Amino acid sequence: MGEILFLSHRIPWPPDRGDKIRSHHILKRLVQMAPVHIGTFADDDRDASFAADLQAICASVHVEKRAKAQWKSGLEALLFTKAVSVTSFASDAMQTYVNKVLAQHNISHIYVFSGQLAQFIPDTFSGRFVMDFVDVDSAKFESYGQEHASLLQRPMRWVNAREGRLLADFEHVTAARADMNLFVSPAEAQLFQQRSKLGVDTIKSLGNGIDLDYFNPKASFAKLDDEQVQSHPLMIFTGQMDYRPNVEAVCYFVDKILPRVRVVNPNAHFAIVGRNPSDEVWALNSHHSVTVTGAVDDIRGWIDAADLVVAPLQIARGIQNKVLEAMAMQKAVVASNAAATGIAADHEKHFYVADDYKQEAAYINQLLGNSALAKKIGKAARAHVIKHYSWEEQLASLDAIMQIEDAA
Repeated sequence: MGEILFLSHRIPWPPDRGDKIRSHHILKRLVQMAPVHIGTFADDDRDASFAADLQAICASVHVEKRAKAQWKSGLEALLFTKAVSVTSFASDAMQTYVNKVLAQHNISHIYVFSGQLAQFIPDTFSGRFVMDFVDVDSAKFESYGQEHASLLQRPMRWVNAREGRLLADFEHVTAARADMNLFVSPAEAQLFQQRSKLGVDTIKSLGNGIDLDYFNPKASFAKLDDEQVQSHPLMIFTGQMDYRPNVEAVCYFVDKILPRVRVVNPNAHFAIVGRNPSDEVWALNSHHSVTVTGAVDDIRGWIDAADLVVAPLQIARGIQNKVLEAMAMQKAVVASNAAATGIAADHEKHFYVADDYKQEAAYINQLLGNSALAKKIGKAARAHVIKHYSWEEQLASLDAIMQIEDAA
């Protein structure tokens, strides 16, 4: 039996943000199949400190702290006509690790998590190459490039349009090389197939799951006190708060939706819960009915304390873990169409899906005014997630995708 090389753009430990949750559970499944060698990047010293956790389960580990300046990545992208998303991860040290592992070990399979890291796979590799794109990232940048912009913002519109075009080219070349290309939802897989024109036999969806024991309203976790909650009814948004779609979502909520909610529920409070808030997000903390928490020790306490969880994203790719986590915690969720895409659940049964900010405010007011309905939706949501979104259920097809036994 051969061994597996696993490459990930962000260290898959601990599973404390969307992309790391998926890569974490996939890695844990892969190490059950065969010895795994992992090359990955750390955003900071805290991330790098978890290398020991990887060493406990992997055959070899290379964790590299990302230190390349954004200006340098941009300059390389211009000089070599590449996407910044690709040049920002270019690394001689990572390439050396990959080459060494391939030369010294019987690597029969390579699993790449996030398209940018496909640049490290040599053309001479003859084993099975599985490319997990997760989302169609190029489509996200294309959306940014099509946004209306002021005169001062037009340069960034050009940058995003360029990024979308070059990243799409890179994605298509990478996908043509791979034996299998994975996406987090059928919708993402179908979108990529339509864009790339590749055969459907090399493009599949591999969904995200939820740790149902951890995200369980009956689990043991620290509850919030009255000072933290401040007031009810409480609506919350969770996520990485320097990520542009999340930043835009909470600004949109405070500007468009919250005023309409407070007309009906004047004491309503909105909490933005997540690490690394941007300056734009921190500025919302000055609003008398908004709290920005920054990083918290345990997101479950905030979800548990909430009367409602909102997901008003205007641009979203794949599956929103924040929605599944809230549903698993037995909370009613009001989501935008973009945030709900990819989640196989029923509107007004498992969650509420709004077409625009007026409808979102109306659904929020409906649920805040009817606690029995909110509880009913929350119970149905958890039951649905238990049935369809366990990691065991979502990763059931990974063995067949990897074809470890066929290669043995």
